[in-house]
Amino acid sequence: MRYVISALCVLVLFSYACAYDPLDPTGNITIKWDVMSWTADGYVATVTMYNFQMFRHIIQPGWTLGWTWAKKEVIWSVVGSQTTEQGDCSKFKGNIPHCCKKTPTVVDLLPGVPYNQQFTNCCKGGVVAAWGQDPSQAISSFQLSVGQAGTSNKTVKLPKNFTLLAPGPGYTCGPAKIVPSTNFLTPDKRRKTQALMTWNVTCTYSQFLARKNPSCCVSLSSFYNDTITPCPSCACGCQNKKNCVKSDSKILSMVGVHTPKKDNEPMLQCTHHMCPIRVHWHVKQNYKDYWRVKIAITNFNYRMNYSLWALAIQHPNLNNVTQVFSFDYKPLVPYESINDTGIFFGMKYFNDLLMEAGPTGNVQSEVLLQKNMDTFTFKQGWAFPHKVYFNGDECMLPPPDTYPFLPNSAPARLLALPAFIFSLLFFLAVW
Repeated sequence: MRYVISALCVLVLFSYACAYDPLDPTGNITIKWDVMSWTADGYVATVTMYNFQMFRHIIQPGWTLGWTWAKKEVIWSVVGSQTTEQGDCSKFKGNIPHCCKKTPTVVDLLPGVPYNQQFTNCCKGGVVAAWGQDPSQAISSFQLSVGQAGTSNKTVKLPKNFTLLAPGPGYTCGPAKIVPSTNFLTPDKRRKTQALMTWNVTCTYSQFLARKNPSCCVSLSSFYNDTITPCPSCACGCQNKKNCVKSDSKILSMVGVHTPKKDNEPMLQCTHHMCPIRVHWHVKQNYKDYWRVKIAITNFNYRMNYSLWALAIQHPNLNNVTQVFSFDYKPLVPYESINDTGIFFGMKYFNDLLMEAGPTGNVQSEVLLQKNMDTFTFKQGWAFPHKVYFNGDECMLPPPDTYPFLPNSAPARLLALPAFIFSLLFFLAVW
């Protein structure tokens, strides 16, 4: 029994640890539910989703939000979104609710819907930018008219069991909690109004829950070594190895082959690493006071265009970034005393869309960094990143002993001290 309890404790601690990201320790998606007015049998509420994650955004086909009603609530109408199913509304005469399900599922509307169906910050197909990339686009909201719900703060019961797909699994949502009512400013900013009731739901992401394998990998090279360190073999799992497509395959010329599937199932180019995304870090040049790095991102998925892509990198010299040539860059400071992490993302209308696999399926930039002579060195892999994230998921790095090394030093894997001592003693004995 003691071992069972210990195992459960380890499992719980491990799951929480996976949900914690050291590069974005406060990142989460907060869902705020504001009751704006009472109706004859319920209320009208504004539901707002804030993506407070610094480098993880919600990609196509967008978010899906679900919950369980505490009583027998129904949704009379929705503005700015819609439920995926209506459910059984046969007991209603006259006006038929928009949704009668005990567990409704809500999705965002697509761009271009009529104005009478739109709401503030809606209708983006469920795509929500990361807070660190574009705070103005990191919000999505819609309006609900809820019936059979109670008409006062004492009779309204909070929904339970919130779920968030964005678009796949990985998010775990906590319980709804009543918080101080939200204040609103009128357009002329001269009057302040207040929600009648407000509750929040916080959802956190765990890559461990999202998928069992990484979704990207990193390869390395440098000007001072002819060896290119590739992504590790089967870095993203080799379960798709039998169904991968060669770059010269006739399948790629078929109509509709690049259309994404509803479940986002990839169609990968055949590679030894079998990753949808590869990030290549190349130490390009060394100057007296600066050094230059080239970063290239390659898409090996024939079914996916990555819009609003974001690349987060941790490296000790990112506190001295001098110039980034064809990406946008923002320093990320999760801990005020340490500035070793930055976010790279595409320039709007230029390279913010990473096309599917093929000749145009890559983006690249160069970064100029100033040397800090107290810490600068090319030895022992210092020039290469410590962590790399693409769209919020950590990429697999090669083993440290395979990194390109300086030509005037022996690679770490060849320096075996016990074997050296044994050989020396053997030589002395024979001599």
